[in-house]
Amino acid sequence: METSVVFSKHDVNGCSNKANSGGWKSAVFIIFVEFGERFAYYGVSGNLIMYLTLVLGQPVATAAKNVNLWHGVSAIFPILGAFLADSLFGRFKTIVFSSLTYLLGLVLLIISAEAIPMNHRPLPFFVALYVIAIGEGGHRPCIQTFAADQFDNHLLEEKVAKSSFFNWWYLGIVLGATSSIVVVIYVEDNIGWGWGFAIPTIVVALALCVFLSRKSRYRREAPVGSPLTKVARVIAATFRKRRLSLENGRGMCTEAAQGNRDSVIRSNQFRFLDKAAIIDEMDLSSGKSNHWRLCTVNEVEQVKLILRLIPIWLSCLMFAVVIAQLGTFYTKQASTLIRTVGSTSLQLPPASFQVLPGLTILIVVPVYERLLIPTARRLTGHHSGITILQRIGCGIFFSILTMVVSASVESKRVRIATEHGLMDKPKSIVPMSVWWLVPQYVLMGVSDVFTIVGLQELFYDQVPDEMRSMGAAAYLSVVGVGSFLSSALISVIQVITAAGGQGDEWLKGDDLNRAHLDYFYWLLACLSTFSLVLYVVSAKGFVYKVKGDGVV
Repeated sequence: METSVVFSKHDVNGCSNKANSGGWKSAVFIIFVEFGERFAYYGVSGNLIMYLTLVLGQPVATAAKNVNLWHGVSAIFPILGAFLADSLFGRFKTIVFSSLTYLLGLVLLIISAEAIPMNHRPLPFFVALYVIAIGEGGHRPCIQTFAADQFDNHLLEEKVAKSSFFNWWYLGIVLGATSSIVVVIYVEDNIGWGWGFAIPTIVVALALCVFLSRKSRYRREAPVGSPLTKVARVIAATFRKRRLSLENGRGMCTEAAQGNRDSVIRSNQFRFLDKAAIIDEMDLSSGKSNHWRLCTVNEVEQVKLILRLIPIWLSCLMFAVVIAQLGTFYTKQASTLIRTVGSTSLQLPPASFQVLPGLTILIVVPVYERLLIPTARRLTGHHSGITILQRIGCGIFFSILTMVVSASVESKRVRIATEHGLMDKPKSIVPMSVWWLVPQYVLMGVSDVFTIVGLQELFYDQVPDEMRSMGAAAYLSVVGVGSFLSSALISVIQVITAAGGQGDEWLKGDDLNRAHLDYFYWLLACLSTFSLVLYVVSAKGFVYKVKGDGVV
């Protein structure tokens, strides 16, 4: 039997023979790298609010805002990293450079915790944190996209494998985060912060070595220039021809590649942008192509793909605000409750309960993959069981339930604190088991399985092929902007509730018993419900990308 070999003209400095490169055999190595990065990230972020409050002495609300700001910056920097990867360096080189930057930040973190006097520690500590954020900016948008690049979307077998890959990819992320929370947080609380920061440093260094060990077998896409330039050209051409109609023009500008498998089928949405592809007399008489005045139909359609995602992006921001509570107020809640295991003297660290969403995901992802998808596939006929947008919507619904349960449990905690005269004793332990918090952690994990994985797949599949790193960055920016919004919301609530002058300020100081955290959770539940309504409206009008070969 003759074996056909497919070559990719886009591969650069890597293995261009697709029969001997890419696929699961390469993607597994990249998943391991992401495992290492997530291990390091959660080793730092999981206990960050405790470090800020206990070591640096910051008030709870201030520490929560600082955690949210750092999370936000870490999730916004990927936009710059994706731009550099797509336009200049390529994903592979960006991953290597950003991993080295990440390592530098972790080393600085160890130095700040062990070699800097306490009164001078805040500045170098925050410098180290934001160096890590810079490394995160190059790593996060490229590593997942680079892994997905190992699957050819035009081969049915690899397309199906890629859809499955997103589930197992997220499972790898969760394994990294979960193992970090179990191991690193225990070390930080019981041995020392220096050792707690050293372990993630070692793991990232090993992960980078594993990644580089297969460098000759990766499929690498060559950078194609600034992806934002095309967007700017279409907008400029549309503005220049804003008074032109198709009837008054000389036809539409197509290209030889218009009928190939990578072209996007023309749609009826955002028809005003079609003006950018209308040929007029000036285009014909100029004798040369001016891309800032005339664009192809395919270029116009690619810009439409981006515009379609904006309403979805906006309506998912409240989901990100909800998940921001996991590493801030959830952890402080746990610190006020009884955390002993049974009748033993073993006391669990407050941040260790962040492992529960991860454990939930470890259970739910295989069930979703092996049971729910095949069942839904038989009912709907869709190759993924349910559409990507349906999956995201389910996750937003679960995030609302998460806040409802969180508010109810917090009300119970405050009631017990009141009954035992602990309202003005913020350092006292409320006689209530920490296991009451388990349902809200579990629901958070379930919502992640649906929404986070759905957003990853949506922003990979529905952007132009050459903007996939930017697509990954756009998904991450949902989390980043959501973290900023969470921080801003805390500040706004503090200002508004303090204006009453009744001494009833929400989220004030270190006393969680008088912080009205339950009110805050109810507010998030209401805002999330409104956000879900906006999401459903946006999803109903969404048109999935269809390529020239019929691939959706």
